Amino acid sequence: MASDKLAALALLLALLGCVARTCQASYGRKIKRNRGIGAGLIRLFFHDCFVQGCDASVLLDKTQANEQTEKFGLPNIGSLRGFEVIDKIKTKLEAKCKGVVSCADIVAYAGRDATYFLSNKKVYFEMPAGRYDGRISSANETLFNLPPPFADVTLLEAMFAAKGLSLDEMVTLSGAHTVGISHCSSFGDRLPRNASDPKAMNSRFAESVTRKCKSSSSTVDQDIYTPNTLDNRYYKNVLNHEVLFTSDAALESSKTKYLVKQNLKSYLWEAKFKQAMRKMGGIGVKTSANGEIRKNCRLIN
Repeated sequence: MASDKLAALALLLALLGCVARTCQASYGRKIKRNRGIGAGLIRLFFHDCFVQGCDASVLLDKTQANEQTEKFGLPNIGSLRGFEVIDKIKTKLEAKCKGVVSCADIVAYAGRDATYFLSNKKVYFEMPAGRYDGRISSANETLFNLPPPFADVTLLEAMFAAKGLSLDEMVTLSGAHTVGISHCSSFGDRLPRNASDPKAMNSRFAESVTRKCKSSSSTVDQDIYTPNTLDNRYYKNVLNHEVLFTSDAALESSKTKYLVKQNLKSYLWEAKFKQAMRKMGGIGVKTSANGEIRKNCRLIN
């Protein structure tokens, strides 16, 4: 019996090796061509884990039985990216190791490897596997679980704490806002610039953003200096008042400013980001008792 379990474990580890090779081969090329896909995969991982746990519930399409899945929640609709990449990886994995690798693990590995590629191979970490896919997905839950762009530091701390993440980990994970784009509607509360607000955008940055935001559907880079590289430039932007969201500017509060300054040291932020991403990957993990391994990432079995 023990030898059978060891054999099964060895097989699983071998198949998980196939996950890493298949994933990197699938989206490594895509990220090099379009680094926005990489930013989308990191965000997809975050949005999955914060609602129902890391269970790929964010991937589920609507059906007659459930017409409002997480995809259609206000924080997600029209802005989440990377679904097609996950689909392609799942198709390749099912061809090689049918019914073994969950969609939840694919999302986690995608977030991990997107971090690796976008950091120019500086930020790499081991990501535990073994997640099962969830069967529940509700658009309503996105509003109560995903931190809004207008959040202050008190709300941010509470929402991350609810997921088992510390204040330091909240500030560290916010550094992912150094890549990707944002719709202008997400920071409309910051424009026009309020000169009396001590956390307002600086005047030059506000003018630049205002020119680019011709409509609420317009998009701008979250980091104007290194928009395609995952690095710690975000923290300098916070201190220089060159960030988009109220939730970004909130990190300059007395409660978190010292953490922002700590993360100006690239080696320190990189080490903390690895640990925080790995820890986030353990939120609300499903098992065979309350999950499944989907055949199609968009539909429950």
